[in-house]
Amino acid sequence: MQDFEMKINEYLPLRDVVFNTLRSAILTGKLEPGERLMEIALANKLGVSRTPIREAIRKLELEGLVIMTPRKGAEVARITEKDLQDVLEVRESLENLATELACDRISDEEIEELKIRNAAFIEAIEKGKADFSELAELDVAFHDVIFNASKNTRLMQILSNLREQMYRYRLEYLKNPEYYGMLVKEHALITEAVINRDKDAVKQVMDRHIMHQRDAVLTLIRRQEEERNRKQ
Repeated sequence: MQDFEMKINEYLPLRDVVFNTLRSAILTGKLEPGERLMEIALANKLGVSRTPIREAIRKLELEGLVIMTPRKGAEVARITEKDLQDVLEVRESLENLATELACDRISDEEIEELKIRNAAFIEAIEKGKADFSELAELDVAFHDVIFNASKNTRLMQILSNLREQMYRYRLEYLKNPEYYGMLVKEHALITEAVINRDKDAVKQVMDRHIMHQRDAVLTLIRRQEEERNRKQ
């Protein structure tokens, strides 16, 4: 277990603060895939009772970040090819719908915001000072402009829920700087296509954008699996 701390938020119940802390630790790799989540150890580390730890673990299990194993208890879920494929299949369909609607409905103000978000992402990469979690937030902010421009409340809600499941994969993708140049180019092409309201172009680049992420994370998953097999 790597070091991590709980940031108290007086506006949130303790169970939510504990949940957010453990969730962040899993997403950033401070709690690693396969690592057991011992209630007593976590309670001592965070200075809380076992009850909010237990409640947080249940919520993390519902999100797919934790699995319960007979005779072992809770452990951080590993990233699997099946999970990745399932999430990306849904993401591809929903994001294509969102971008298609955005091409019809995006306002001039939202176009300017999209340009600003794109510029912020490029600046963070070019300066090289942002860590991968910051880049992930900037990436999310860029895509959120397009989702909001769809003006479809139900679709935005579904994409928001899916974003939580995608966040772990997004982080893994952004840990490798060799993909940054391609990301910058794809964001530029998406921005251009949405501004031009070119549905065919935006679908092509969005499909390619998601495919590159899938291939990169699949490579990582298979490499980790090989390493585990060598250690056995």
